[in-house]
Amino acid sequence: MAFSSPNALDSLRQAIEFLPQGVAVFDAEARLVISNGRYQALLDLPSALVEPDTGLSDILAFLGERGDLGIGLVGDLASERISHLYAAPTSVMQLIGNAGQALELQSSRLPDGGLVISFSDVTQRIEAERALERMNQSLEQRVEERTAALTRVNAELESARAKADAANHDKTRFLAAASHDLLQPLNAARLYTSTLIERAKLTGLSDLANSIEASLTAVEEIMSALLDISRIDSGALKPAPAPVSARDLLKKMEVEFGPLARERNIALTIKDTDVAVLVDKALVGRIVQNLVSNAIKYTPPGGRVLVGIRRRGSRMRLDVVDTGIGFNRDQHRLLFAEFSRLERGARMAQGLGLGLSIVQRLVSAMGLTLELDSREGKGSRFSLFLPATRTIRTANNQGPAQPEASVGALDYKVLCVDNERAILEAMEGLLRHWGCDVRTALSLKQIDRERLLEGWYPDLVLMDYHLDQTSGLDAIEWLRHNLGGHLPAALVTADRSPAVRTLAEDRGIAVVTKPVKPAALRAAISGLANQSRSPAKRVG
Repeated sequence: MAFSSPNALDSLRQAIEFLPQGVAVFDAEARLVISNGRYQALLDLPSALVEPDTGLSDILAFLGERGDLGIGLVGDLASERISHLYAAPTSVMQLIGNAGQALELQSSRLPDGGLVISFSDVTQRIEAERALERMNQSLEQRVEERTAALTRVNAELESARAKADAANHDKTRFLAAASHDLLQPLNAARLYTSTLIERAKLTGLSDLANSIEASLTAVEEIMSALLDISRIDSGALKPAPAPVSARDLLKKMEVEFGPLARERNIALTIKDTDVAVLVDKALVGRIVQNLVSNAIKYTPPGGRVLVGIRRRGSRMRLDVVDTGIGFNRDQHRLLFAEFSRLERGARMAQGLGLGLSIVQRLVSAMGLTLELDSREGKGSRFSLFLPATRTIRTANNQGPAQPEASVGALDYKVLCVDNERAILEAMEGLLRHWGCDVRTALSLKQIDRERLLEGWYPDLVLMDYHLDQTSGLDAIEWLRHNLGGHLPAALVTADRSPAVRTLAEDRGIAVVTKPVKPAALRAAISGLANQSRSPAKRVG
């Protein structure tokens, strides 16, 4: 390797002295041309080995003797290192310095065959990399531990959720079973009380009988509300939308609330319609029941309640409008809170304030919209928006419901089947007082064993749902098979689940819920007795 002048070599030596790396330049014969002080310091070389013309082999032999090149014969280690340095245009390797520091060696072949070697102390970098690696390993371990902990917690939460769901399901089943057992004696009491009220008219016992009836009604409303809230909150109510005739939906309101409205001297108007909506009939029916019941309850005598449905864009708006006590805008939120009642409303009617809370829960469960408009002292409008669908034919379009018949005017043959003797006795007493010819049975076996239907064909059947050995629906099918396929029948049950109502409607069977309301029962009997039926067929 040649330099143009000694001055040029001195200039280069001065320049490389400022470099933080140790630098050495060797010629084509592997002899040292120039190096800086950093090179000598890093390799801890004696001064004799940094003189110009020192052979690379001598330097490597020194390092080998000192043990810097590893274990083996010094000559072999030096030759191997020289071959490695000259084998490739560039090379990079690491070695441990005499002071234990980590050194990084980089070599580059020069065009004339010479070699440039630089040394850098990379101890801090190596330590930082090792520290980072340890940190990463620690972090990975912590992530694994956290992941395991989260997995364990998630498993515990899932187990807890499953237990809570099971507990909710058990609670719902218990409430359903308990409600049936509780509503059975309440139903008998309501029937006995209804008979007592009618027989006690114009006597001193009339007020006492009406007070008993009011107390039983309050118990029924509380139980029904609590059961509805339990079913909604537990997720037991699963909406099943289907095309429904709005006429059928509203007609039921007229049948159920017409007698109550007339009793309170309130004009209840149900607007006829031929539209159809896509809803869960049972659940929407429950919403409208609560709204109409509230409208009648909080409208003074001489007032009006209007129920109708009209198209609004792509939806149908079902309105329940009254001329009742109303309320101001600040009271809107209070209306839907559980056990919350406005002072004036509490003075007008008994209750726990659960009806609108149930309405709000049902509206939310079905993804519907409920609007409210009211003026204190003027009245209220509750508007339920429902999805519209194509017009469908109503299953039984008989026009407006007939007015309630007077006492003693029901000249029908009625078969009552219930597995509770007290209910049968109460039902028989009430129906006979209304002028019906009644026969009762605890089961189908009793009907067959005592030949109750020989020479006697009922105009209609009132059947309990939960019988001892079969369901009321199957019992009605058995009677229709033996008496005639068009035998009118109603299922009288404390089971208020949508599934039972749907099964009954699919078979053309009306549903009367326990505790039985006399007005609703009279309306149901009148409607059933007017249905056409085929000629009787004797039970054989």
